[in-house]
Amino acid sequence: MIQKDYTIRLEEREDYREVENLIRESFWNVYRPGCSEHYVIHVLRDDPAFVRELDFVMEKSGRLIGQNMFMKTIIESDDGREIPVLTMGPICITPELKRNGYGKALLDYSLEKASEAGFGAVLFEGNIDFYGKSGFDYAGKFGIRYHDLPEDADASFFLCKELIPGYLDGVTGVYQTPQGYYVDDHDVDEFDKAFPPKEKLKLPGQIF
Repeated sequence: MIQKDYTIRLEEREDYREVENLIRESFWNVYRPGCSEHYVIHVLRDDPAFVRELDFVMEKSGRLIGQNMFMKTIIESDDGREIPVLTMGPICITPELKRNGYGKALLDYSLEKASEAGFGAVLFEGNIDFYGKSGFDYAGKFGIRYHDLPEDADASFFLCKELIPGYLDGVTGVYQTPQGYYVDDHDVDEFDKAFPPKEKLKLPGQIF
């Protein structure tokens, strides 16, 4: 258990570039050569689905060490309804402090605030080994399918947590990723030129 040597607060405009650099450092060469997540948050802040009151940073000893944010989206229910839900991320902790409990502390705080704000459920792509510790389960257990994914494909990356117990009772349908998460590689490369140069590497375990 980590000591509470940090604070969590809302992101402010003057934090933007520091947060983008934090995300870049955290995701660089993890899922692909380089990364796009720092540009994704840059774009999402101006998206109508961005939830400004759930846009958090974690601070320790006067510097930002983590962040998390949420977007509004929907489940297209099989009975024709649109069920409002949240999706989450990027979420990160600065690389040198990973696996020290800060990520879970930030995640749990963020989820508590989302629950207090009245949102019913969060669905997103993540690792059950980590996010399961904060109450996430496989979305398939809730009857929710990932858009464009074949029925026989591995959906173990697709996770869900109800913030209101029973919110998804009687709901089956397809989750829709907000369009703002889809960015053009050329735009990412142009945006990245404003940051210190880093080498893109193709590494084992990358998924793109």
